[in-house]
Amino acid sequence: MSFEGNPTEFLKGLFARAVEVADPMLCVPAALPRRPEGRVLVIGAGKASARMAEAVESVWGPQEGLVITRDGYARPCRGIEIIEASHPVPDERGLAATARMLDLVSGLGEGDFVLALISGGASALLVQPAGDITLAEKKAINSALLSSGAPIDEMNKVRKHLSRVKGGQLAAASHPADMLALMISDVPGDDPAFIGSGPTVGDSTSVAEAVGILDRLKIDLPSSVRDVLASGGGGVLPPGAEKLSRVENRVIAAPSQSLEAAAELARSASVEPRILGDAIEGEAREVAREQAAFALRIRDSLKRGDRPVLLLSGGECTVTRRGDGIGGPNAEFALALALALDGEVGISAIACDTDGVDGAADVAGAVIDPTTLARARHLGLDPADYLARNDSHSFFAALGDQVVPGPTLTNVNDFRAILIQPAEE
Repeated sequence: MSFEGNPTEFLKGLFARAVEVADPMLCVPAALPRRPEGRVLVIGAGKASARMAEAVESVWGPQEGLVITRDGYARPCRGIEIIEASHPVPDERGLAATARMLDLVSGLGEGDFVLALISGGASALLVQPAGDITLAEKKAINSALLSSGAPIDEMNKVRKHLSRVKGGQLAAASHPADMLALMISDVPGDDPAFIGSGPTVGDSTSVAEAVGILDRLKIDLPSSVRDVLASGGGGVLPPGAEKLSRVENRVIAAPSQSLEAAAELARSASVEPRILGDAIEGEAREVAREQAAFALRIRDSLKRGDRPVLLLSGGECTVTRRGDGIGGPNAEFALALALALDGEVGISAIACDTDGVDGAADVAGAVIDPTTLARARHLGLDPADYLARNDSHSFFAALGDQVVPGPTLTNVNDFRAILIQPAEE
């Protein structure tokens, strides 16, 4: 693989490789045990869950089960029922499907086996509000959290304590059946308790922490939510709970694997990869400025004949909504990066979400190169204004620089790559 003459196509190839190695058809079969005797029930939720179910049936054959995935991410299964629902804001379809899933697992007993397939996106797709919280109220809080700029772990802490299914409660409903949960991680640190808000994992966070987060973010709470929090939350289980004693949780794909696969591909093209980390968090535009400054320092240190350098990073950046534009953390990172680099020769970059969805748009992200700002201004676009309005997707759509792979059927978080070439003279 080479990037000579077309750095952005090289970067798109790296992104494609990062997605490829996280394909559930590769990682699920390797993690499956021999199919147990007796009744087996397959359940799951998340953007990768339907592809995971497809992978299970490729090994075990048709199975009984129910999986909830995002609109457009369904896969053909011979036995497992696949239901599509709304993401990132939950809807009635997710609510009804989650109720059906709880009914399915509640009838299990000793000797039965549950295979749970969990990936990022399960937080919004597994919907069963605690207490008297309505779906409309749950959606309003979810939207407020998404617009607040809060990191994913804080959002999940709140979601758990307002739910009947998160924080180990789905696994508890399956007790005393045995359960194996296979997970594809989209969270910094790959903690199973935070992947999809941990429906099969006990949790040590407290209601007080959730209240503190909501207070700090100044999110208005209806009386139903206040009542649930005042009563101790929705029933999150501690890690050592007896009803979780028959559960094994296993992470089978993670951002670090995708970054390393991209790094290996870069090495094969005589590019020096430097992995900055797979758990980078923070405001997208601020992370972009930091990485731009680092890239510029490297650019200044390179001499003619040196190998190009590739900065790779993953994690989950956030966006605090200040305007009414259409954007997402990856496109916002790319736009802020372009502004910070200010057309520096020899630096190109890509920022995409591996699930193919950046924010709420069916766009993975965007690419930039030294001509990005000049081309935009030639079209009469003001890049700084687009950034101020959180309208990064519209900006890159106008330039034709969006990355739109369609449903990738997996989800191992953000992928960012900055290619730095030495001077030609």
